[in-house]
Amino acid sequence: MLLSEAKILIIDDDVDVLSAAKLLLKRHAKAVDIEKNPQKLPFLVTNGDYNLILLDMNFTRDVNSGREGFHWLDRILDINPAAKVIMITAYGDIEMAIRAIKSGAIDFVLKPWENDKLLATISTALEGGKDKVVPVAEEKSKDDNKKNNKATSDTIVATSDSMRQVLVTAERVASTDANVIILGENGTGKTQLAKHVHQHSKRADKPFVAVDLGAISETLFESELFGHVKGAFTDAKEDRAGRFEEAKGGTIFLDEIGNLTLPLQAKLLTVIQERKVTRVGSNKPIALDVRLICATNMNIEKMVTDKTFRQDLLYRINTIELELPPLRDRPEDISALADYYLKQYAKKYNRPVNDISNALVKKMQQYNWPGNIRELQHAVERAVILSQEKTLQPDDLFLKSSAGQPATATGFDLEDMEKTMIIKALKRFNGNITDAARELGLSRAALYRRMEKYGL
Repeated sequence: MLLSEAKILIIDDDVDVLSAAKLLLKRHAKAVDIEKNPQKLPFLVTNGDYNLILLDMNFTRDVNSGREGFHWLDRILDINPAAKVIMITAYGDIEMAIRAIKSGAIDFVLKPWENDKLLATISTALEGGKDKVVPVAEEKSKDDNKKNNKATSDTIVATSDSMRQVLVTAERVASTDANVIILGENGTGKTQLAKHVHQHSKRADKPFVAVDLGAISETLFESELFGHVKGAFTDAKEDRAGRFEEAKGGTIFLDEIGNLTLPLQAKLLTVIQERKVTRVGSNKPIALDVRLICATNMNIEKMVTDKTFRQDLLYRINTIELELPPLRDRPEDISALADYYLKQYAKKYNRPVNDISNALVKKMQQYNWPGNIRELQHAVERAVILSQEKTLQPDDLFLKSSAGQPATATGFDLEDMEKTMIIKALKRFNGNITDAARELGLSRAALYRRMEKYGL
């Protein structure tokens, strides 16, 4: 599709950014809508049939982590999996760029942007990337099965006895409707295990709805989970189903449940006990038919003792308890996991990397992995993107020492490694900034800033 035929939506909490973007794009696009409040995204995406969405990563509540932006990216893709989204942020780096694309974005733009660069990025996204945008209603009617399959994808790589036992228990309880709580450190794969339970349940062909309770503010909790009716509050311009209703007949997964305050725990307990939900602004209860799975990385039993988590709520949610061991306690899984992610990212980024050296496998098995599987996944992804060889070597994987500094065979600190990677990329592409930036996963502007920083 040509830019001149496109309908574009821009979401950013900065009115100056919205004005500047609209002023630029309205001269080139068929229509440009702007919106400051991300809470209006579900309505806009459902009813707007936009060909492209420019989405800010950081809103007022969450200054520079990108967490809100990724939350809203997930919501957009839940509503319309074919949507084309370009993420925009003032805090660009390789980790955020990689995660944005991995999460389903078409591209990543650093602000303040160069007008020509922004127009080129948008034109490229419209011409390529995902298949043509299909109106949401049509997408849902044609592709429900595909969406459900995507939502319940449950690839779990495990060879250790401890993980096999967890999976045996999970599959045994999956056929029941018993509530499940999954315990484990950050990055151990709690979401994947929840999907695994759903995939092996009688509800596998129904929705799997994941909710990160840590990303929802207390003021939005009821509207987000229970829904609202038109006029319930200032911006409630239409009736909206909450996440519990969206999971009708399927599974709702409440992640980070330990983050809930006591008042919110009480509201959740009422819904679980009565198996009914009442939208904000309504007095009409709606019967629920959902399977509940919760997860936390906190010591929830201690929280009950400390009276920061309700004991009656814990009784309701932990009919079955599954505990995921940290990666450091199952080193025999590391090689298989690394190989799985190697193949996944080599294909995704069209890289020639196809193997991991024995020396690197040994190095990974000796490492403590404080970030667990998520840390391993990101480490392998970065290595695949930056490696210039077909086989990953120890120097390709940058890990942190116990002191918190990168542990590599060369002993470089983080800035030394970044400078070295930039020098290698520039040398490989004979000084071509565009190609080197693409190789590093940076924008040209970001690469220039780093070159200036290191005197290159």
